Amino acid sequence: MSQKKILYITQEIYPYLDETPISNTSRFLPQAIQEKGKEIRAFMPKYGPINERRNQLHEVIRLSGMNLIIDDSDHSLIIKVASIQAARMQVYFIDNEDYFQTKELLTDKEGAEYEDNDERSIFFIRGVMETIKKLRWVPDVIHCHGWFSALAPLYIKKGYADDPCFRNSKVICSLYDESFSRPFQPDFAGKLRYDGIGDKEVEAVKALGTIDYTKLMKLAIDFSDGIIMGSDKVDPELIRYATDKGIQQLPFQSDFEQYSDEINRFYDQIDA
Repeated sequence: MSQKKILYITQEIYPYLDETPISNTSRFLPQAIQEKGKEIRAFMPKYGPINERRNQLHEVIRLSGMNLIIDDSDHSLIIKVASIQAARMQVYFIDNEDYFQTKELLTDKEGAEYEDNDERSIFFIRGVMETIKKLRWVPDVIHCHGWFSALAPLYIKKGYADDPCFRNSKVICSLYDESFSRPFQPDFAGKLRYDGIGDKEVEAVKALGTIDYTKLMKLAIDFSDGIIMGSDKVDPELIRYATDKGIQQLPFQSDFEQYSDEINRFYDQIDA
């Protein structure tokens, strides 16, 4: 039997960014799963403050260079990689001058959330999808961490539904104790258009009204095969929503070894 392949799409990984529940999980979970015999790849955005020299990032020319069209505008996709030697883990970074190089993380230096975070998230997810296609690496399970990755389930199950790389992939979304305060822009739904995301899907998103954190995560749940609690303080409304949808769930555990064992089994259960 071939190794099961797990793709991690996350908004932050330690040590490239400060320690948070998401960045720590995104650092140590892939390593634990790899040590349990699965093949892994991990992607995160290349935010401006990440020091390329100190972290030994380098551009992968053969993967870079294509343009992604969002809202009728071309945006150049740049792919960089770095390794976490202690974990024998390679991390791929999605980069673009406008969306990442010239900006901080999800807020500016004064703490204000960027107006174009919706477009930045779309670019990040589509950048991951296109890079996986170029790598011809077919993931069995795709595990998303943080709201910045919350559009991945929609793109996998609709936008890239007919692509051989993602046709049979199962999607798991981890829910954390996080949020954002600035809703997405009013024209957000129209920017989602791509291949399998046409008028019907855009109108369905428009019908949700203004997209805030809760609506975005419900959209992620709608297209996920499983939900993992990444924190013991997940919004109860999201848990109820996933329960009402009948989506399989895995509770949070503070003991990481036990937690990673349970997640490993959850992957096998979802992709049985």
